[in-house]
Amino acid sequence: MKVSQALQKDVVVVGGGMVGAAAAIGLAKLGLSVAVVDAYRPQAYEQEQALDIRVSAISVASERLLEQLGAMPYLAKMRKAPYRGLETWELDGCITQFHADQVGSAHLGHIVENRLIQLALWRCFEHDLDIELFCPSKVDTITALPDGVLLTLDDQRKLQAKLLVGADGANSQVRQWANIGLTGWDYGQSAMLINIATEVEQQDVTWQQFTPNGPRSLLPLPGKHASLVWYDDAARIAQLANLSNSSLAQQITQHFPDRLDKQFTVIDKASFKLTRRHAQSYCAENLVLVGDAAHTINPLAGQGVNLGFKDVAALITMVEQAIKVGEPWWALSQLKQYQQSRYFDNQLMMSTMDLFYASFSNDLTPLKLLRNSALKLANIDGPIKRKVLKYAMGLG
Repeated sequence: MKVSQALQKDVVVVGGGMVGAAAAIGLAKLGLSVAVVDAYRPQAYEQEQALDIRVSAISVASERLLEQLGAMPYLAKMRKAPYRGLETWELDGCITQFHADQVGSAHLGHIVENRLIQLALWRCFEHDLDIELFCPSKVDTITALPDGVLLTLDDQRKLQAKLLVGADGANSQVRQWANIGLTGWDYGQSAMLINIATEVEQQDVTWQQFTPNGPRSLLPLPGKHASLVWYDDAARIAQLANLSNSSLAQQITQHFPDRLDKQFTVIDKASFKLTRRHAQSYCAENLVLVGDAAHTINPLAGQGVNLGFKDVAALITMVEQAIKVGEPWWALSQLKQYQQSRYFDNQLMMSTMDLFYASFSNDLTPLKLLRNSALKLANIDGPIKRKVLKYAMGLG
């Protein structure tokens, strides 16, 4: 059934962020017509701009997807910081250190500003692909049809498609419309992101020290810059957020590990509450969820967007296989195959992060000794350590 005056598409992606844009490109590369709806256009890139506060640790597997989609050449012309080492500890002398050399890789991943990843992907919309961008636009209503969905935008334009992809974030309008429930909880903690300028040259190791109040982390940024992440009680983070940059710098000097170079200046800061959310289903009739619309994870290991890119890769694979054998790729039976390929992998990663979070939040001496002994044992080079490292790179 075709609705008169509705623009006909194979797929409508609601949400043109990193994950939604990647899904749109991947599906368009299969020969499908795609519409992308997003409320905001990312600010254009200029080399002189200050670094954004929102960054992601992009794994090697995510880089490969971005390469396949055609985004990496654009990203290469902007800025990113490779990291070759990853270190975790609680007590000095009980440290786990991973390095790219251990798996014969040039790097473990890159720290990249979210906006730049989005910009690189949006450049791919300009390729010879059937992608139409509706921006700035918001979805007004969604209506189920016998053979698809009908979206009415806030300017009353109408889009009809066989498949609706919800990539519209943790508060997904698409998920809510489909009456897909959530499981999860709030952790009672918040995280503060802090961009600093340093005296040391560009670093290539991301590190994290656990404390009873939460981890203290550093992510390398391009040039003499770094991103600090301070996890703590929500009230404490709210207190820190009200400090001047110079006063915040004094608090960082007191509460971050000694390996942080003390000659630094706070440039920017922002904070957010830690929550876990998992959709009870990733699909419904003519509808599928990807990225934060399907799951939000404790950012302890920086896996959020990497899980979203894994969703995209699985969705593209499912649709491609269905097209090859002449199956209706938009049908619920096919979409359930996507869900089956991703749900338990995401659940495992979320539960693993929760286990780390709960374990290191407890200051009981026996447990403290046990987990630090485990970190020390985990630092012994061998097949298990290399397997864990490959999994962290998205290759496991």
